[in-house]
Amino acid sequence: MEMVKQKASTVVVGVLMWVIIKAVCGSGASIECSTVTSLVSTCSTFIADGSPDPLPGTPCCDAMVSLNAIGDQRFVCRCMMGLISTNGPNATAIATLPGFCGVSLGFIIDPNTDCSLIF
Repeated sequence: MEMVKQKASTVVVGVLMWVIIKAVCGSGASIECSTVTSLVSTCSTFIADGSPDPLPGTPCCDAMVSLNAIGDQRFVCRCMMGLISTNGPNATAIATLPGFCGVSLGFIIDPNTDCSLIF
């Protein structure tokens, strides 16, 4: 029964993130890096501890899917570069999140990535 509740809450969190992002993007309002930071923060346990590995269908991976749904990958890239520069020791964990979740953001999360080249 507990597993059913956990899966249901994961679905609800994922749907809510998707709705929020679609509402912001669809309204023509600009997204702020705080939105990206908030989504990445759902992976805070993995980022801080390196475990457990995020798996597709978990709130962390749902957040990665939501990052991909933002649509302005240049903007997402800039925000992610800001996150890895301010979270130096945890930069590798942040960089591996999309791969664990099976999501391609369209850029490599690396301090040397030039976000201006992303379309």
